[in-house]
Amino acid sequence: MSDEIEVTLTVNGVPRAVRTHPFKTLLRALREDLDLTAAKEGCGQGDCGSCIVVMNGVAVNSCLILAPQAEGADVITLEGLAHGDELHPLQRHFHENWAYQCGYCTPGMLMSAFALLLKTEQPSVAEIKQAIEGNLCRCTSYRTIIESIRAAAEELHTNRRPSKVSAAAKSN
Repeated sequence: MSDEIEVTLTVNGVPRAVRTHPFKTLLRALREDLDLTAAKEGCGQGDCGSCIVVMNGVAVNSCLILAPQAEGADVITLEGLAHGDELHPLQRHFHENWAYQCGYCTPGMLMSAFALLLKTEQPSVAEIKQAIEGNLCRCTSYRTIIESIRAAAEELHTNRRPSKVSAAAKSN
């Protein structure tokens, strides 16, 4: 008799079923059972933010969530941000602004920022700082990280607004 259970969830837009141990964390299930390795285990206690994924629209420390707790959840990992070869604006701005060095914290940092942008279209610097306060980075300045998140937010906001030309065309 196996002590594994089946957990069904949606990961990066794809319905998945995972056979896993009931005491395995979501982080381990993502890495070991689904081969999604962007989220990292840093502290294993929810203090460093390296394991952050977005679950049901909220940034969560996947090292603190048991896999069965994700039953029926919608989970987005860093692997789900890009569309093919096209990076998500957050990823692109982090790259262009050198908002990382070793890269270990970067997946969690990006996912915290992504969760923020899901609920706040144009966050203030204070809101950005609050969103990433659970992400520890020992290699670089948070200045470039904050600038990258602001630039991505502005780009996403600009692309959401209808242009004056398209609005005028619709009225004709």
